[in-house]
Amino acid sequence: MNPDTIRSVLLLILSVGGSFAAFTLVQRLLAPAAEERSPIGDISDMEGREVSAFSKLEGSKSFWDKVDLFFAKTLGQEKKLEETYMLLGRPTNTDPLKMLHLKLIMGAGLPLAFYALSQSPFTLIFAPLGFLLPDAGLYAGRIRARQEDIIRNFPTFVDLGALMIESGLDYMTAFDRIVKIAPVKTGLELEIERTINEVQLGYSRRDALRRLSLRTGLQEVRSFVGLIVQSDELGTSLVELLRNYSADMRFRRLNRAEKLAAQASTKMLIPLFIFIFPTVFILMLAPMIADLMTGGMPF
Repeated sequence: MNPDTIRSVLLLILSVGGSFAAFTLVQRLLAPAAEERSPIGDISDMEGREVSAFSKLEGSKSFWDKVDLFFAKTLGQEKKLEETYMLLGRPTNTDPLKMLHLKLIMGAGLPLAFYALSQSPFTLIFAPLGFLLPDAGLYAGRIRARQEDIIRNFPTFVDLGALMIESGLDYMTAFDRIVKIAPVKTGLELEIERTINEVQLGYSRRDALRRLSLRTGLQEVRSFVGLIVQSDELGTSLVELLRNYSADMRFRRLNRAEKLAAQASTKMLIPLFIFIFPTVFILMLAPMIADLMTGGMPF
């Protein structure tokens, strides 16, 4: 075999192995320390009882299942993919295994595409970039869109809950009534309905509400759950807490809208300088330049 070919193959192997080794090292260094679980049953324990998609692969005799489990454990993707799948709302058209397959395909396809264009084995250092691309692009965008859909009607939901609780209903019954009378079930109503179903299946109300905050990943929902838990523990009026919280959310939304409006004028300077001003200068100066080039100005 040609020595140059052997050298290229060795460089190819070293590039792939080195890039994934560096990626794995960074993943392990930046991964948060594992929290110790309390001996008393809490929400983390209840989350752990759910069967993970990767735990089903353990003990499987299928070669591809072993490959999936190897990559998931080696790259530290088990917990992260489960959390991403949960924040996506557990869609039926995908699962953590399919998400892992997409990341692996992108991790292999992106450097190969660059290699086909440049014929350089060092382009395989883009493998980690391709592996992270679905997280930064596809999944992050879908999670953000889902969270915006949930938070859009959240102040109205809190107001309706306070109104029904003031009329004498229990807060879980009030939430159930709001979900049933909703003309269209948005992401918020679907999550509240899932929480009510969990309570009916045997979860405590506190655990079901905390699971709601985990599934949404929103600070507003975590604060909402904290208010309800605090009201249960201290016996304070939940109606006043919810009304004050709803007013606070609307105030913060107004402040955020004013901030974005104030930033709009500054952001408009970029397209003005790139597109508008050059066009205006060309329209104003082009006739003068043409006259100078053809014999001088008419005055």
